[in-house]
Amino acid sequence: MSVTESVEKNNIIFGPINSRRFGMSLGIDLSPSLKQCNFDCLYCELAPSATVNKQGSVVSVSEIITELKKHLNDKIDVITLTANGEPTLYPYLDELIDTINTIKGKTQTLILTNSTTLTDEKVYNSLLKLDQVKLSLDAVSAEVFKKIDRPHAAITIENIIQKIESFSKEYKGKLFIEILFVHGLNDTEEEIKKLNEVLLSINATRIDLGTIDRPPAYPVMGISYKELHELSHLFDSSLPIHIASRQHAEANQTTYTEDEIVNTLDKRPLTQEDIDLLFDDISKKRLEKLVAENIITTKTLDNLEFFLPATNSKRKKKK
Repeated sequence: MSVTESVEKNNIIFGPINSRRFGMSLGIDLSPSLKQCNFDCLYCELAPSATVNKQGSVVSVSEIITELKKHLNDKIDVITLTANGEPTLYPYLDELIDTINTIKGKTQTLILTNSTTLTDEKVYNSLLKLDQVKLSLDAVSAEVFKKIDRPHAAITIENIIQKIESFSKEYKGKLFIEILFVHGLNDTEEEIKKLNEVLLSINATRIDLGTIDRPPAYPVMGISYKELHELSHLFDSSLPIHIASRQHAEANQTTYTEDEIVNTLDKRPLTQEDIDLLFDDISKKRLEKLVAENIITTKTLDNLEFFLPATNSKRKKKK
């Protein structure tokens, strides 16, 4: 496999970006010259392309590290491994992670992966060396999985789920699960019920629910923030659910009584951004009163602060 020498160096490193979920993030693109992925997701922001099971255009570890050293400083919270495609297809991932770990200092390492290559023992063991891992899991039924993620041949959701479950129990860092909802495909009660059952067997730090925020590769639509909030209630209340997509959220402010606020937050803790979108001014004042009376408390979970009843602040499932 040849190493691409003509890649623009400034395409390898991007940011830093102030990520609400992960802090100040410095990105490393492990496929800067073209899309190389074992998925061709309907919602992908990149143009449609044939799936691959390995990278044909590869950047050297030394080139990546050289560029990383130029941009890394103590203001960076996390070094994020990503790609125009699937970063775990990078053939020198283990060597790269080992090298980054020798120079990163107190900065955390994070990878954004579609989970598929956890079935590869070498990749599985490499990801165990990272401080944070975000795994995608858009569907658990084979039919919906194939429709949304359009995987490379021989990839099965059953094998992926098995490995995610195993990884979550062995991994010592922060594990995030991301589900991206596409209108009419994985937003049905039937699919969410199946997702819920699987998620209860996964030891996750946080489960992020999202939807399409950017123009997709194919003619599909996302769902609204209101719909995301409603379907979040279909998941077990012990799961650390967080609504991640707000880029195009429309305010749907409603009046809640004090009892309704407590009941709502008991079912699903909310961030201040959620509350700004869901609560009217009267309800916000009622929330402030409940906080002052210690009926509602706040709990910080990996850069995000949630409001929830004081009586169940210890109940929420956390890795």
